[in-house]
Amino acid sequence: MLIHPQINPVALQLGPLAIHWYGLTYLAAFALFMLLGNRRLRHEPFVSIKGAAAWSRRDVEDILFLGVMGVVLGGRIGYCLFYKPLYYLAHPLEILAVWAGGMSFHGGMLGVIIAMIWFARSRARPWLQVADFVAPCVPTGLAAGRVGNFINGELWGRLSSPDLPWGMVFRGAGDLPRHPSQVYQFLGEGLLLFALLWLYARKQRKEGQVSAVFLIGYGVFRFGAEFFREPDAHLGLLSLGMSMGQWLCLPMIVGGLGLWRWAQGRATV
Repeated sequence: MLIHPQINPVALQLGPLAIHWYGLTYLAAFALFMLLGNRRLRHEPFVSIKGAAAWSRRDVEDILFLGVMGVVLGGRIGYCLFYKPLYYLAHPLEILAVWAGGMSFHGGMLGVIIAMIWFARSRARPWLQVADFVAPCVPTGLAAGRVGNFINGELWGRLSSPDLPWGMVFRGAGDLPRHPSQVYQFLGEGLLLFALLWLYARKQRKEGQVSAVFLIGYGVFRFGAEFFREPDAHLGLLSLGMSMGQWLCLPMIVGGLGLWRWAQGRATV
C-alpha cells in the first residue's frame, strides 16, 4: 500500500505571487500542442491542400489561442451545467469563480468544437479538416492535466483491495487504499490514446475519420477509467449504476462510430 506524497500544490512562491503545479501542467499542455501541431504540418493533407493554401505555424498559434478560450469557458460552463446546475442556478455569480475549482472535460470539448468552427469559418476551411488536424494533439494535454490532478491529490479512485500493490491512501479520502485513477487516466486517455491516434493520423484518412477515432478512443478509455474513479460525492452513481462521466461518454462513442461510418462512405479527399 502506498501513501500519496502530499505534494505542495504551489510549485513556486514569489512574494504574493503563487505559481501552482496545476497551472504549470496547463502550460505544459499548451506547449505540447504547439510542438505536435507544428509536426502535424508535415502530414498530409495539411502540407498541400487541393484548392487551398497549405497550413502554417500561424494557423497552429491561432487554433491554440481559440482552443484555450474554448477549454476554459466551455470547461467551466459545462461543469456548472452537468454537475451542479441547481447550485449555480441559485448562485450564478459563482460561475465566474474558476479559481475555486470545477472544470468538465466534456464541457471543454464542446467549447473547443465551437472554437474550431469559428476558426474554420474564418479561414474558409472545412470544419472536419480542422478537427482532424487538432485531434491527435489533444491527448498529451489531457495527460498533463491528470498529472496536475495527481499532484493535487484530487479526483482519487474508488476503494481498492488492500493487496493491490499500487493501491494508494489519499489525504481527505480516509485511511483505506484507493485506485490511483489519475494515473490510469494519464496512461489511458493520455499516453495510449495519443500513441494510437498519432499513428492512425500519420496516413491520410478520409475527412472526419481522425476526429471520429478520437471520440471513440477517449469515450472508451474514460468510460473504463470511471469504474475505478470515485463518483462525484454530490451525484454518486446514476441510472444503471453508471457515473455522470460514463453517461457523458456514451454519446461520444456513438457519435464517433457514426462519424467514422459516414466519413468512410464519402469520396476520398
